[in-house]
Amino acid sequence: MNDRTNGSSVILGEPVHIVESASVVGTKEGRGPLGTYFDLVGEDDLFGAKNWEEAESEMQKNAACLAMKKAKLRPEDITFLFAGDLLGQSIASSFGLSGYQIPMFGVYGACSTCGESLALGTLMVSGGFAKRALCVTSSHFASAEKEFRFPLEYGSQRPLSASWTVTGSGAFILSKETAGVARIAGVTVGRIVDFGIKDSMNMGACMAPAAATTIGNHFREWNRTPKDYDCIITGDLGKTGRDLLLHLLRKEGYDLSDCHMDCGIEMYDLEKQDVHAGGSGCGCCASILSAYILRKLSVWREWNRVLFVPTGALLSKVSFQEGRTIPGIAHAIVLERNC
Repeated sequence: MNDRTNGSSVILGEPVHIVESASVVGTKEGRGPLGTYFDLVGEDDLFGAKNWEEAESEMQKNAACLAMKKAKLRPEDITFLFAGDLLGQSIASSFGLSGYQIPMFGVYGACSTCGESLALGTLMVSGGFAKRALCVTSSHFASAEKEFRFPLEYGSQRPLSASWTVTGSGAFILSKETAGVARIAGVTVGRIVDFGIKDSMNMGACMAPAAATTIGNHFREWNRTPKDYDCIITGDLGKTGRDLLLHLLRKEGYDLSDCHMDCGIEMYDLEKQDVHAGGSGCGCCASILSAYILRKLSVWREWNRVLFVPTGALLSKVSFQEGRTIPGIAHAIVLERNC
């Protein structure tokens, strides 16, 4: 094995495969432009549960179950589970996945959690410490609003810079031994970047500097340019964050205007669905990665290599109320089509 590190990157000598994946989303996401691609669209956003937090747990449980079913695996076939969400103490993951009894690492990277879990799962599998890893991530509009902003009954107005937390979950099974829908060639781990922004209604502006930092570091550490990728995909910057990202990278000499996609923009019809800047939440890029990005690599074979960069705003309801700034982070995953 010839894995090597370069700065914040790990470049794999042998790829780790995404064997299978699954996506679960809510009703609003099911009515969006990618609605037909998701494995499961809920009949309502409660998913048969009694409250929003339990509904998010049900999404994770369903996504994990569907991924294992598609891969013809059982919980005992999984070595380690990496899971996270936006709720305090990651209760969506702990309650939703406890029944599978898979040894679990709970992870939190805000909306970048999908990238963090994939990076950690990849390194564990690549290092020979896990035969298979299951990575699961979720977010829910109603549970996130209640925790970070206001109860839905309050009916507060949202500025145009605000994003809509995606009700969704994605699950991914990683292995070196079985070729799957795509392969992971390496990762670039993000650094915490804080531009002093305090506006929790402008997540795009908080996260864009972190995304620019990670993408720039990736290009330098891998000796690559935007032309080496069919698409560079950020997690949930939305319209405001995307414009800022492109501006920051142009200052570094990188033009992504023709090869950039943001999952927060792709999730909804921004003209017909009232989501303002676009989608956000760690279920946003996770569900789109499973339902759409991996299809472009494996089923439709339109892309050969993409850079997947989930982005996160590292605030809590406590830090926001104390007037703290909102740091950002982003992790990059190199995804390639299997030959």
